[in-house]
Amino acid sequence: MKRQIPIAICFICGVFMLVQFFVPHEAFKSIYGGVLGWARVIGVFALVLGVGALVRLHYKRLARRSDGWSYSIVVFVAMLIAAAAGIVGGPRGSLYVWIFDNVFAPLDATMFSLLAFFMASAAYRAFRARTLEATLLLAAAVIVMFGRVPIGNFLWQHIAPNSLAAKAPFLPENITEWIMSSPNMAARRGIMIGAALGAISTSLKIILGVERSYFGGN
Repeated sequence: MKRQIPIAICFICGVFMLVQFFVPHEAFKSIYGGVLGWARVIGVFALVLGVGALVRLHYKRLARRSDGWSYSIVVFVAMLIAAAAGIVGGPRGSLYVWIFDNVFAPLDATMFSLLAFFMASAAYRAFRARTLEATLLLAAAVIVMFGRVPIGNFLWQHIAPNSLAAKAPFLPENITEWIMSSPNMAARRGIMIGAALGAISTSLKIILGVERSYFGGN
């Protein structure tokens, strides 16, 4: 019964959430709102479990003096300060907002700025024109970058012949728009369709009880 009941609950909820999109009835909308409310309650308990797992992980790291154990102290201090600011002043309190604006936002910006260097190194490795596909990728990237930055317009006005510049004031920008709206959009839709098919297959496996990783264990 420990396995049959969770599988049955998962099957019923999954089938209902799937069917209610195709049945425009007020009763289904009401039940759907109730299910979403229960999902929020379950999310709160999941948050508690996640915080507990995080605390246990860093506590073990502190107890064993593992590599980087000093960062665990920073995690605990930051967690306590943010939690106290949120509980005392609420999510719109001055201290909580100050922490978000002056600590979290700069750290977030720093992380994304570091990702730019990883993207640049990955692009350098991918854009080596060793094959036809890599050459096309390199050419498209150069055109898009040239058409997106202001310096591209400046260079086009001073390098392009006067006759060509008069007919096409900024030709790389027009080519860039075509690349982004046609080949790039087609590739994005293909990726989105593939991801949607993967999500559908995974959902069906969970609803039918084939995928049982949510039970825990191996």
